[in-house]
Amino acid sequence: MPELPEVETVKRGLEPALLGRRFARIELRRKNLRFEFPNGFAETMQGATIDALERRAKYILVHCSNGKSLILHLGMTGRFTIVKSDGERFEPGAFYHDGGNHNELGPHDHVVWHLDDGARIIYNDTRRFGFMDWANTHTRDEHKLLRDIGVEPLGNNFHLDHLIAKLRGKKAPMKAALLDQHVVAGLGNIYVSEALYRAKISPTLKAEKLIKAKGPDARLEHLVRHIKDILNEAILVGGSTLQDFQNTDGEKGSFQERFRVYDREGEACTGYRCSGMIKRIVQSGRSTFYCPVCQK
Repeated sequence: MPELPEVETVKRGLEPALLGRRFARIELRRKNLRFEFPNGFAETMQGATIDALERRAKYILVHCSNGKSLILHLGMTGRFTIVKSDGERFEPGAFYHDGGNHNELGPHDHVVWHLDDGARIIYNDTRRFGFMDWANTHTRDEHKLLRDIGVEPLGNNFHLDHLIAKLRGKKAPMKAALLDQHVVAGLGNIYVSEALYRAKISPTLKAEKLIKAKGPDARLEHLVRHIKDILNEAILVGGSTLQDFQNTDGEKGSFQERFRVYDREGEACTGYRCSGMIKRIVQSGRSTFYCPVCQK
């Protein structure tokens, strides 16, 4: 499933094609994805102009002139293909690719946005875990999908004091605590593993152990910085490619080349003078990678 950097990459790739354009027609090729489309979904959006795109956690929001905002979630295999009026095609942030031929609409091309300049935006989702909904733009933060989401990790509200307040008394392991979308928005398995490694914090350590009577563990401040740094680094290189990823300019996302622990089970730790080997454990059904020597 794409994490924050991959979703941000898709959002940035869609912006040039969508901003200022108008939905001439929305073609729904089935009645549902993970969930059914809202009543009147296509009819309501037809004729609306796209004013702005925003990423909130792992959602893409498309703000329109009719006061509605589309809420998009890519699920595990959702992707967009932009087909320009001259037939040129490219995929913005295609974090998943099944190797198929998409010259014509296929069985997994479920939604087509026809724009006023003749371009088409095709949403393909093999497993149909993605979905589309809408909200009133001015009250979007009250929508059921968005209202309980935590602060953005790249925003000014994500800082040491916030993390202290959220982790105080929390008995969950640090890995689980950071994956809790109520604590911080958009973090996923890969980037949490990498950030904990850089901060030298064990993924199994109870979160409350880092908040002591004399003050927070110094590693928490490092953790905040590393989370921001890792996400920004990943966005700059187009995210992580675990299958056959291509971003807007046809290049593969390359952050996986910078992994220090993720998917490196049994390999030597790259830490300075560390003799540890990367270990893999399972937490809440997800693989966790860490160095038992460096991370305590």
